[in-house]
Amino acid sequence: MNWTPRRERFRALLAGTRCVHPGSVFDAISARIAEDLGFEIGMFAGSVASLAVLGAPDLIVLTLTEFAEQAYRINRAGNLPLLVDADHGYGNALNAKRTVEELESAGVAALTIEDTVLPRQYGDGGTRLISTEEAVGKLRAALAGRQDPKLVVVGRTGAVPVNGIEDAITRCRAYEAAGIDALFVLGIKTKAQLEPIAAAVKLPLILGSPGPDIMDLDYLGARGVRVCLQGHQPFLAAVNAVHETLRALRGGTPPGKLAGLPSDELMKRVTREADYISWTKDFLGG
Repeated sequence: MNWTPRRERFRALLAGTRCVHPGSVFDAISARIAEDLGFEIGMFAGSVASLAVLGAPDLIVLTLTEFAEQAYRINRAGNLPLLVDADHGYGNALNAKRTVEELESAGVAALTIEDTVLPRQYGDGGTRLISTEEAVGKLRAALAGRQDPKLVVVGRTGAVPVNGIEDAITRCRAYEAAGIDALFVLGIKTKAQLEPIAAAVKLPLILGSPGPDIMDLDYLGARGVRVCLQGHQPFLAAVNAVHETLRALRGGTPPGKLAGLPSDELMKRVTREADYISWTKDFLGG
């Protein structure tokens, strides 16, 4: 498949002036729904991947192979440019390079590599960051692993809640100098946190679920933010829907009396039934 056009659309978004919310997706159907509803991009998070693939919390027990396979399933289902959370690159700088190679092959439009110490170290319950130098090495390795120049490589930092604004700015400037395409800054909740960072860098910004005081797309867009995550409620809603449906069935509710089921029209649309009917006529006859 030709993944480049969707990467070009993602780059066009970064080069523009608007900030958008991505659609949080986790499988083929959710990605198609997000695309049908008009989301400009999709977001596949590491935490959601761990839930969807393993049924496990976000403790970095998912492997790169499992993550890339699910990303590929999402990408082949439609044409939505997909931003993925590649955590720490699944290891050191060489692993980060391999991560980019696998995720590029899986069709992602953009990926983030973060500076958190992962997985959790023995005897350490807090959040710690790798050194700025090691993080830069990871990002340089990630860029070296890229073959399609349109693939977007994003440096992600968790410095704001861990070390404060000054360290976040230092890291953002260092990551920018490494040659990446955008910066993902975690933990920004206020204008006082966002504005000095936005003023210190030239790259477009991505934010992860900022505070309500700055959750305004016009405000964010004017400060260089191009993507603003809202969380991953669609997967949570799906879990609840499955739970409630199975509970109702277990409790004796007849299938015809169940609430909240999709219409036949919606199921036909998200499964692309019309396409399959057409292909059946064209290729199988009858």
